[in-house]
Amino acid sequence: MGKFTYYTAEGLQKLKDELNHLITVERPSISQQIAEARDKGDLSENAEYDAARHAQALLELKISKLEQVVSEARIIDESKIDTSKVLLLSKVKVKNLNNDKIFTYSIVPESEADIKQWKISVNSPIAKGLLGKEIGQIAEIAVPAGKIKLEILEISR
Repeated sequence: MGKFTYYTAEGLQKLKDELNHLITVERPSISQQIAEARDKGDLSENAEYDAARHAQALLELKISKLEQVVSEARIIDESKIDTSKVLLLSKVKVKNLNNDKIFTYSIVPESEADIKQWKISVNSPIAKGLLGKEIGQIAEIAVPAGKIKLEILEISR
């Protein structure tokens, strides 16, 4: 048994939907490709058959890994999370003291990070620097461009 991975309810549902798609749509499609290639005759020199069998093996590996991830997934109960400090699933409004710009980040599990939506991984340098801080505190964070200072303005869910 592996270690548990934490997800939001939305993130876990996406994984389950992907797994369901692989099993109900992709698997039958590849089975059909194998059947069609098999009907074309001699399997020893049938490149279509070999390609379909290879695709099937890759798909089955992907399904197996996804089933394991889903079985080891745990949903985070947001109602029990302290809002006085920056924690996983916090929405944090910060002011960059280097340039006075204000940003709002959501700190999410690594698998749900999406910088376009301002969702940063709990394992990112910025999130690590913010974790445990309270409103009014300043986090000094080393980033590739140097050090930045972020003042915590607001914490919410």
